Amino acid sequence: MYCDFFGFNEKPFDVTPDPRFLFLTPGHREALASLIYGIHERRGFIAIVGEVGTGKTTLLNSVLRQIEKEVELRVGVIFNTDLDFNSMLAMALVDLKIAKPGERLSKANLLHRLNEFAIRQLSRGGNVVLMVDEAQNLDVATLEQIRLLSNFETPTRKLLQILLVGQPELKARLNLPELRQLKQRVGLRCQIPPLTLEETRAYVRTRLRIAGGRDLGLFADSAVDRISAYSGGTPRLINTVCDHCLLFGYADQKRRIDRHIVDQAIEYLEEGTRPQREGRERRRSRARLVVRWSLGTLAVTLVSAATALALKSHSATLGLVQSVRQLLIP
Repeated sequence: MYCDFFGFNEKPFDVTPDPRFLFLTPGHREALASLIYGIHERRGFIAIVGEVGTGKTTLLNSVLRQIEKEVELRVGVIFNTDLDFNSMLAMALVDLKIAKPGERLSKANLLHRLNEFAIRQLSRGGNVVLMVDEAQNLDVATLEQIRLLSNFETPTRKLLQILLVGQPELKARLNLPELRQLKQRVGLRCQIPPLTLEETRAYVRTRLRIAGGRDLGLFADSAVDRISAYSGGTPRLINTVCDHCLLFGYADQKRRIDRHIVDQAIEYLEEGTRPQREGRERRRSRARLVVRWSLGTLAVTLVSAATALALKSHSATLGLVQSVRQLLIP
């Protein structure tokens, strides 16, 4: 809708985890390097922790796409952590194309297929990754069963690389006494921090550039300041606010996003309605109120004058009061 107006080739602030829009802060670069190293060197368990919307999935997609260019990499994703362990494992095997959707297999068969597949991949120089998203929702019993998957190994190599991806609660869960064995097996831990103000400014400009924008200063500094403060440096929320700002800018035919537009976008996100612009009828209504107020003030003055003249002329007073009444009551 607004792409032609602002000169974009595509929407710059979609919330989909597109690796092309990956913006690397020093914290993201460290996490990226750790992930690539951990998978290459077969470190077994890797924990990736970050707040909601900090770009964990985007980072992982970028890592997997980069590694796929170097080695034969097969990835199984577990994204529904409300299931029991067997169902989650079956989901991963379908993703790895070693089981069919709806196929009923015992836990022993599931583990056997996974083990045989990982051995074949190793013999070809390939690697197998299991990615568990929203891992902070897993209970202790399920995490313990996932730990047992790390027993898939040769005397020298880990057959499976298991990525536990989750919010900060995952870190707290791994510190539970019941999961001390799992914690000891986590070879790498990556923390994804929120963006600072300057990183937010660079992030917005980077996404505008990738989307084909010609004016990288489209968002005024004061606008970015407000976006950074409201979002707390969370990329997903930054994207949502910026997208609404561009929509409002297009609706108002403004080619620069200022703080006022940001305030409108935030109010819309919080309240669900956009502040109304003052139209002609509203201006007329306000003008009528001003006239009424002025007549009311005049009426009070006339009443005071009538009281002062009462001693001089009773008839004059009555006439003056009648005039006031006509002003107040149309």
